[in-house]
Amino acid sequence: MSVTLSLSDAEALVTRALIASRTSQANALVTARALVGAEADGQLGHGLVRVPSYAEQARVGKIDGFARPEISGTGAARRIDAGTGFAYPAIELALDRLAPLAREMGIASAGIHASHHCGQAGRHVERLAEQGLVAFAYANTPSAMAFHGGKRSRLGTDPLAFAAPISGRAPLVIDMALSVVARSKIVAAKAKGEPIPEGWAVDDKGLPATNADKALAGTLLPIGGAKGSALALIVEILCGALAGANFGWEASGFMDAKGGPPRLGQFLVALDPSHFAGASFAPRMTELVAAIVEDGAR
Repeated sequence: MSVTLSLSDAEALVTRALIASRTSQANALVTARALVGAEADGQLGHGLVRVPSYAEQARVGKIDGFARPEISGTGAARRIDAGTGFAYPAIELALDRLAPLAREMGIASAGIHASHHCGQAGRHVERLAEQGLVAFAYANTPSAMAFHGGKRSRLGTDPLAFAAPISGRAPLVIDMALSVVARSKIVAAKAKGEPIPEGWAVDDKGLPATNADKALAGTLLPIGGAKGSALALIVEILCGALAGANFGWEASGFMDAKGGPPRLGQFLVALDPSHFAGASFAPRMTELVAAIVEDGAR
């Protein structure tokens, strides 16, 4: 039986589920808003499917549902301790501080540590772009990919996102994981007893895997081979070493209640175009979009 809910009803339902699972009302509200927003955007892997695992992890303490993020730092840099809680309250705090700092100084950054799954990274930078800023976001995730030439999962799928404002229309947003395919697609193939395409993953011996079980026992492949692996390495450095969080291979998984808190990280950067290109930025972005449209590209 299917049920149709309004966005507000869906948010209320998710909020109640999280509160019932040892989460404060404030944290439940911001997390529910992010999950329902992802569902509405068609990013189903970051949407309502996450509610059961989030709730279970909060119940057993893998996520501290009552954590309150703490911020420190001076100048254009901020460090945020998510306190092993949900990522979204920490990201909200970062977004609130980054916008005024970027307008004052031209650039501002925030490193978040002891965090969890941050959902659709593109939405976080989009919110900054809606305020006229250019923004980057990086997030490291539990191990799923090997270093280039390696056979053991060390790197996460490590998404990165970028957004830029465009006059008179929605921002341009780029949001991508650095693996060829999301791990969830291989899990879905396993559940259906279906093979997966060659090129998605390798088995534990480093050989191409078309069997989902062998792929899950092995490692995902990065986009662009060595280039994708290098990009994921950059994300691990920004989120793990620079923000002070765990590396992907040190973290427990996001999807179950096994292990302790993953303690992963996010890194956000916001730039105010007025400090760089000044008044020429908006027309240049319009020209760029016009060129894309003229070529019939997306």
